[in-house]
Amino acid sequence: MPMEGIEIFDYRVGCNEDIVYLKIVGYIDTTTSVALVSQLRKLLQENYCQFVVDLGAVQYVSSAGWGVFVGEIKNVRDRGGDIKMVHMTPEVLDVFEMLEFNRILRTYDSVEEAINEFDFIRGFDITQSPIKTFPKTPKSEQELPQITPTQPVVGLSESSLYKKSRGSYYQSDPKLLPLSEKIKHIVIENPLLGVWGIYKEIRSEKYGKTKVGLIRFYRMLKELNLESKEKRYRFYRSR
Repeated sequence: MPMEGIEIFDYRVGCNEDIVYLKIVGYIDTTTSVALVSQLRKLLQENYCQFVVDLGAVQYVSSAGWGVFVGEIKNVRDRGGDIKMVHMTPEVLDVFEMLEFNRILRTYDSVEEAINEFDFIRGFDITQSPIKTFPKTPKSEQELPQITPTQPVVGLSESSLYKKSRGSYYQSDPKLLPLSEKIKHIVIENPLLGVWGIYKEIRSEKYGKTKVGLIRFYRMLKELNLESKEKRYRFYRSR
């Protein structure tokens, strides 16, 4: 029986359809978290251990709500799985980071990014994955996120100074590269990083603690045709 304040929809996704995509609608507190715990444990009993949790339609998550994910993560990882969080609203993300749960749970920019990482680390060719379209929920007229291929990236020009094999693409110290080349270097080293992950890398010691604002950084990604996960992975595959 559905619990007031929360609705949980689950779908099977990924190359083998063995990844559970959980779309949660409502809020997660001491009361509603009971339904979430029950759902997760039921799925674990059915031998599912890879979860993508979409919080895009969640208005609020209390510390007790976060405790559900933290409490189950060890059991999930002991089975070789993980819980990946996507689409947090700014308010939910603030609490998540304030409680330092970002040290335990990983966040992603999109549903497809999280699903692709599960498949990628298991050796699947995610470029050959079938298109996944999730059905509508009763609470919304809008469709849930779609995993769809983008058009091929065209017009990317590379400096012959750096262009070699993927393993030796850059010969210079990453700290000395211009911003655009630093971004490409990061994408080639880890095509699964999200936008925020790339931004943090740019500002790390390895890349000279580059000082760049978020707006300028995102504009650069768009200029390089690397603003989406699919475009970054296609760029990585082309090296």
